[in-house]
Amino acid sequence: MSNADYESKTFVLKVNLDEFDAQKITEQKKVSVFKSLFSKPKADEVNVASTDLIYEGVLYVSGTYTADYYRKATHEISVDHNVSEVVLGEGTFPIREKSKFAKMLSGKKGKNKVDIQMEEHAYVVNSDSMYFDQHGTEIKFPFKLDSKNLENYPTRVLQKNQPDVKKPDLSVEEAIEKLKTKLKQLDVENVRDLREDFTIDEVYEIYVPIYESRIVGPKKKVELLRIDAVRNKIL
Repeated sequence: MSNADYESKTFVLKVNLDEFDAQKITEQKKVSVFKSLFSKPKADEVNVASTDLIYEGVLYVSGTYTADYYRKATHEISVDHNVSEVVLGEGTFPIREKSKFAKMLSGKKGKNKVDIQMEEHAYVVNSDSMYFDQHGTEIKFPFKLDSKNLENYPTRVLQKNQPDVKKPDLSVEEAIEKLKTKLKQLDVENVRDLREDFTIDEVYEIYVPIYESRIVGPKKKVELLRIDAVRNKIL
């Protein structure tokens, strides 16, 4: 199985929440980060240490798996009650033995069954795609990649925001292997003359802006509050 050459594209989602509003949301929600079933700290016991805009990388891969092969198969046919065997090519196939119960149900002139062993020439075409978050976990991607949501100059945005750009932990090659495994669902032990191919259709690195606030609570316990800067949603 061979991989076609591919070109990776980079996209950056636009920020729809400014830092001031992100800080306001963080102040409003900071106590809830430390809230539990039995306790809730006072507001003055919780402090926001920092709020930073980061860009987290999401990896997208799509591809197509094709296979052409021969496989063993058994097909059942019905024949008249007075047929004892079927001759097909160089093979002879006897009728299937009936149980006493089956004979009672079908009667004397009931159809006989014959199992024909043969080979089928089959093919498979599977296409799919996968998104992986910054840590390599498969996710459902909630954004549309259109002009409304995308920065016009993604490389410039990423360069400007270094070192707060978090590239995907998963390599493109590892993501492609995961997609291959998902697409290839063929038991190769029961086939012959297998010809298969895997083509990479698209590879994207997509960077999602997230406000990440470091919050210090009672006993100097530290928690993070993360806000999706595209949808203004707490993660």
